[in-house]
Amino acid sequence: VIGAVVVLLFVVLALAAPWIATSDPQRSAYGKIRKAPTAANPFGTDDLGRDIFSRVVWGTRISMQAGVFSILLAIAIGVPAGLTSGYRRGVTDQLIMRLTDAWLAFPFLILAIGLVTIMGASLTNATIAIGLAATPTYIRLTRGLVLSTQEEEYVQAARAMGAGGLRTILRHILPNIASALLVQATVSIPAAIIAEAILSFLGLGVQPPTPSWGTMLNTAQ
Repeated sequence: VIGAVVVLLFVVLALAAPWIATSDPQRSAYGKIRKAPTAANPFGTDDLGRDIFSRVVWGTRISMQAGVFSILLAIAIGVPAGLTSGYRRGVTDQLIMRLTDAWLAFPFLILAIGLVTIMGASLTNATIAIGLAATPTYIRLTRGLVLSTQEEEYVQAARAMGAGGLRTILRHILPNIASALLVQATVSIPAAIIAEAILSFLGLGVQPPTPSWGTMLNTAQ
């Protein structure tokens, strides 16, 4: 719940950016280069005279977009694969899990950097790379939840009454594992936001002059 509240606060900040930060985050003012914080510029200005507060607030949109959409991509790929692996078992389970194990052999951040390097530096490609790097976690989590849930009596009863595999998964298994997946998502989104900032810091994510926390850290270095 605490994690969800923190994410919600950042979502509100991102959605309300035009009203919270009224200054143009990309507008340069060469008479205000590296000025100390003032009432007009609460966080001061950067090396091009741009308002740092506005860039931080607008950068929240970039971070939330990368964080939320990358995890949605991971869920869209990982949950169906995990459901199939855990429910079907046998050869299908072995094939999916061996591919997942190979996937997990690459560290999360290294895999994301490699993917975005291949695809090209941009916010969209960074989001896709982070989502693909996070996918194995959801495959393994979903599979484990399915293996434990399908042994419950209500699932066995559904099968005994003639429920098919797809109906059993969608009506009886998935709704009962959704809460655990939601918890994992609230944990993963902040990690994805940090990953986007790292990629942007390395020049592999958002490109200047678009405000991003990672590019701002690179400039401030």
